[in-house]
Amino acid sequence: QVQLVESGGGLVQAGGSLRLSCAASGRTFNTYPMGWFRQAPGKEREFVAASNWAGSSTYYADSVKGRFTISRDNAKNTVYLQMNSLKPEDTAVYYCAADRSSSSRLRVGMADYWGQGTQVTVSS
Repeated sequence: QVQLVESGGGLVQAGGSLRLSCAASGRTFNTYPMGWFRQAPGKEREFVAASNWAGSSTYYADSVKGRFTISRDNAKNTVYLQMNSLKPEDTAVYYCAADRSSSSRLRVGMADYWGQGTQVTVSS
């Protein structure tokens, strides 16, 4: 079993930056692909970024490519999402997720474990 707890959300002006963290419990964290998703009010949850278990392969939604960076520190059981050049349309609840099999599942919105989410609000 893996438990995920996100932190680092908040209110930021457009053009600003935030770094989200996701702390994972469980001995097998460093074998799981990890990802970030977001859900804006009135919209469906969408894929943002994913990393393979080693952090050597990363994937991004087109809407965040070049602005967001996913990384992980397996020694700390933590995955990060560095968000730069934030836009009002990035406003959403951001969720951390882990999958027991592949980052491909994350990229299509499937995951075995989910965090509770952290709010990110970008003002114009």
